[in-house]
Amino acid sequence: MMEARPRLHEDAQLDAVLFELSRYRSMAERAMAQLDDAALREALSRETNSIAVIVKHLSGNFRSRFTDFLTADGEKPWRDRDAEFVDDFADRRAIEGAWERGWACALGAIKGLTSADLGKMVTIRSEVHSVPAALARATAHAAYHTGQIVMIARILSERRGEEWKTLTIPRGGTKEFNERMGHPPA
Repeated sequence: MMEARPRLHEDAQLDAVLFELSRYRSMAERAMAQLDDAALREALSRETNSIAVIVKHLSGNFRSRFTDFLTADGEKPWRDRDAEFVDDFADRRAIEGAWERGWACALGAIKGLTSADLGKMVTIRSEVHSVPAALARATAHAAYHTGQIVMIARILSERRGEEWKTLTIPRGGTKEFNERMGHPPA
C-alpha cells in the first residue's frame, strides 16, 4: 500500500513545490553517484555541457533567483551567468559544494515562504511573475537540467561498459511496481 508522503511545508502548494524539487534533486544525485570524477566533467560533444557545468549553472541560477527572493530581482548583479558554463572546479568535492549551495538557497527560501507570499509578485530580469509562476519556472528549470544530468550519466556509464542502475521503474517492471504500491490491476 502506498505510504503518505512526508509534509515539507504547511502550505499544500509550497509543499508540492518542495516535494517535486526534492525528487529532482535526488534523481540527479543518484545519477551522478554512478559516475567517477572524470565522467562528471566529460561533455558528450564540443557543443554540450558536462554534468559539472550543468551543476554550476543550476547552482548559480538558484542562488541568484532565491537570494532575497521576495525583495530583489532574481537576476542579481553579482551573477556571472556566462562563467557558469566554464568548468573551473578543483575536484568532485567542489562540484558537490556548488550543488549543495544552490539547493540550500532555493529550498531554504521556499521553506521560508508562507501562504500569504503566494499572492505576491517577484521580478526575474525585470519581468514580473507571481510567486507561484516563479516557483513553477524554477521547478521546470530544475526538471530540465535533471533530465540532462540523468541522460548524460546514463550514456557515459554505458559507454564505459558499466551497469546503469535505473532511477525509476525499470522496463518491464510496471506491473510489479503497481502491485507493490497497491494499485489494482487493469
